[in-house]
Amino acid sequence: MDSTPHHQQGIAMSSRKDEKTRINRVITRTGDDGQTGLADGSRVAKDHPRIEALGSLDELNSALGVLRAHPLDEDLDRLIENLQQWLFDIGGELAIPATATLTDAELVEIESQADLINAELPPLKEFVLPGGNADAAWCHHCRTVARRAERRLVTLAAEEKVNPVSLAILNRLGDLLFIMARLINLRAETPESQWVRREDR
Repeated sequence: MDSTPHHQQGIAMSSRKDEKTRINRVITRTGDDGQTGLADGSRVAKDHPRIEALGSLDELNSALGVLRAHPLDEDLDRLIENLQQWLFDIGGELAIPATATLTDAELVEIESQADLINAELPPLKEFVLPGGNADAAWCHHCRTVARRAERRLVTLAAEEKVNPVSLAILNRLGDLLFIMARLINLRAETPESQWVRREDR
């Protein structure tokens, strides 16, 4: 068994000549003036709408990573990993302005996954309060982060060209995470708390 510490293994792997180094330095000091670089070589302010959108996508991806750290069913774990991959794809589009990677095929895929999940769920009679078990509650949190990422992308799209499919995917993602949270509670046999009208409380 290799006794090399994990962080040293990572360094050794990145130095192999037969492997292409993707990122060889994390601390660059080039952003100390409040500017950051895009993949096309241009530099923009760190509070530019494009960077705000990228940061929101990164935050969403991290939140999904925390969700995957929960003991989820295998089918949901695979689905969330696919979502994380797509978020990186959208980030790649934003890092190179006026490019489009995602197509209607991904949009159809996310909609079909939503249909499969929805088929397992009982109909909603009232609004659902975010919560349930810990896994579902975090999934609801991911949903709200997804909605914020969508808003940031809409802000950017008002100023610059954005792939409309990516906008649609983020919109569907918020819906998907909502029904996924419901499914997690259903499979765990955890009751959903529903909003009760004020006059009925």
